[in-house]
Amino acid sequence: MTILEMLEQSAIVTVLGMTVVFVFLWIMILCINAAGKLIHRVGLDEDIRQKPKQETPKSSSEAIPLVPPEIAAAVMEYRKKE
Repeated sequence: MTILEMLEQSAIVTVLGMTVVFVFLWIMILCINAAGKLIHRVGLDEDIRQKPKQETPKSSSEAIPLVPPEIAAAVMEYRKKE
């Protein structure tokens, strides 16, 4: 087998391998799109499409503190000392 025959064979194998990978990726994309449409049609993505309702506190006493009270007290005590 000459070098020219080996290069020809390697080119054929390379093109064949790239074609197989391209076809596999194309089929995978089609399957993913079909699954997405099926899930959307069946309605299994309902919880994703609906945004959760955020309740706003009516008064400041109902608001969730951003800092725990112990830390806030420690910061206030520190500021009083300075």
